[in-house]
Amino acid sequence: MEPLLFAARNRLDAALEVFLASVTAYPGFDPGQRLTPKQSEPLDALSDRYLRAFESALRFFRTWEQVREAAPSESFRDLLLRMEKLGFISEMGIWLTLRDVRNRIAHEYLPDELARIYASLVGPAATEFRRLRDHARDVA
Repeated sequence: MEPLLFAARNRLDAALEVFLASVTAYPGFDPGQRLTPKQSEPLDALSDRYLRAFESALRFFRTWEQVREAAPSESFRDLLLRMEKLGFISEMGIWLTLRDVRNRIAHEYLPDELARIYASLVGPAATEFRRLRDHARDVA
């Protein structure tokens, strides 16, 4: 395997494993409960690790293109379509939603919206990241 792709796959794998560990340890979130700083720590870790995992996935996708494809994608949608075709992601729409979640994490502080974000992280995002981890380990 090409060293650049090998390194990107290893960084991706590490970021996904840490994120998925946070998913496993997810304590749940009640938007009506006021949290202490100590109670907020696992939730903050989950969010931060999601951001790192998402960005690592994008870097891996771009590295894959650089090493294995003739030309880079012209847009984010093109990149996702290529990764879907290669089997790295299940469908482009999910990743557009994951990108939206990434963008909302940095700007959302309302408890009800945070509850939806956390549910998305431990549900669809975790499922998609497990798929990516397994496929990247198989082919890269």
